[in-house]
Amino acid sequence: MADLGLLLIRLMLGFVFIYYGAQKLFGWFGGHGIAGTGGWFESIGIKPGKPIAAFSGAAELLSGILFVLGLFLPVAAILVVAVMIGSIVKVHGPKGFSVTAGGFEYNLFLIIVSIGLALIGPGAFSVNPF
Repeated sequence: MADLGLLLIRLMLGFVFIYYGAQKLFGWFGGHGIAGTGGWFESIGIKPGKPIAAFSGAAELLSGILFVLGLFLPVAAILVVAVMIGSIVKVHGPKGFSVTAGGFEYNLFLIIVSIGLALIGPGAFSVNPF
């Protein structure tokens, strides 16, 4: 049952990051693509906007794929931590903890779950060869 639980957590976390990465990179799911996301990044002081939007989107997409596959979870977690810390520092941190006030609660949750999965491992239902 633990392996099934790990699979469910990995799939949900993976799909969340695939979704966000696809928004930033391709403009899918109501996103704004690299140009739109990069413009917004620049408007809040993150420069150069487009390259950072591309890195952020690629990190999210790649981490999502790795979580879904159960492959290289420490790498996936590092990518998530990097992007989420940037999000907390530049956007959500000043608003406090509560997500209802735009705070960093959700970002921290994603960080902790990602690190937890990396520490526990992917479980039996993965393509992890190790």
